[in-house]
Amino acid sequence: MTTTTQTDVLIIGAGPVGLFAVFELGLFDMKCHLVDILDRPGGQCAELYPEKPIYDIPALPSVTAQGLVDRLMEQIAPFKPTFSFNRMVSSLEKLEDGGFRATTDENEVIEAKVVVIAAGGGSFQPKRPPIPGIEAFEGTSVFYSVRRMEEFRGHDLVIVGGGDSALDWTLNLQPVAKSVTLVHRRPEFRAAPDSVNKMYALQEMRELEFQVGQVTGLAGSGGQLTSATVKGPDGDVEVACTRMLPFFGLTMKLGPIADWGLNLHENLIPVDTEKFETSVPGIFAIGDINWYPGKLKLILSGFHEAALMAQAAKRIVSPGERIVFQYTTSSTSLQKKLGVA
Repeated sequence: MTTTTQTDVLIIGAGPVGLFAVFELGLFDMKCHLVDILDRPGGQCAELYPEKPIYDIPALPSVTAQGLVDRLMEQIAPFKPTFSFNRMVSSLEKLEDGGFRATTDENEVIEAKVVVIAAGGGSFQPKRPPIPGIEAFEGTSVFYSVRRMEEFRGHDLVIVGGGDSALDWTLNLQPVAKSVTLVHRRPEFRAAPDSVNKMYALQEMRELEFQVGQVTGLAGSGGQLTSATVKGPDGDVEVACTRMLPFFGLTMKLGPIADWGLNLHENLIPVDTEKFETSVPGIFAIGDINWYPGKLKLILSGFHEAALMAQAAKRIVSPGERIVFQYTTSSTSLQKKLGVA
């Protein structure tokens, strides 16, 4: 049975930028409903590196990705946003009254006066390495992200890749795992030089192993790994392992958004820098999904874009209503909305 949700603003994407948009829109009394393809808020931060520290959030010298998401959820709680998880907006149509009707892949219908696309790079999937039979081990002993470091404690771990993710998790999981073997097809890396130097230092101290080569086979049963075959310069080597983390990058897909009549720029959505509105009036794009000259793909840039977007969205949701710019530090009305007055 089809259900219809009525809201002021539909936000597509519940990552940090989408969550902060709830705060900025809420200050203007706009109700928000968020749709995300994942099963919880946080976007890529929660899915790919929840325990990894972030260092460039203003006033937070260091915060884990999940910690940032938790704080954002606490910050927007007074505005009582609603969520649809495990959903993708499969179609979007303009209504005669100027609003929008979105339909998800589960036939949930959301009607809103404004749509905000905060979908990061779109839907994303880790690239599966070309290892025969790897599907049988996925989700049990082969993982493409780290949600909880404790799940790797005491395991013989093989990490495959040569980028920042592979090196970062090699260093972060080395104190937790029983053993760590890093596998990369060559001794040169695409990761930060400091991380590479630290990895080689741990190898010299025999705190971890580094193998030049490629994983060509897996052994085990019932989804549980026992070893990986690494083809190196001197032939095949069997590496005992109970867990494997392949980091071969992500496949980013814009998905149905590409069919919504927006003028795309290299698979991104061009916006103006006054309102961050797209080529379709009433549809805004903020965060990594948008493009404009000088764009920086930083969380803090998305926060700035959300603030300006909210001003423009208010003019659509409440036409003719005078917008008064206020500071949360001095406005009693805003403090009441936040529950701190």
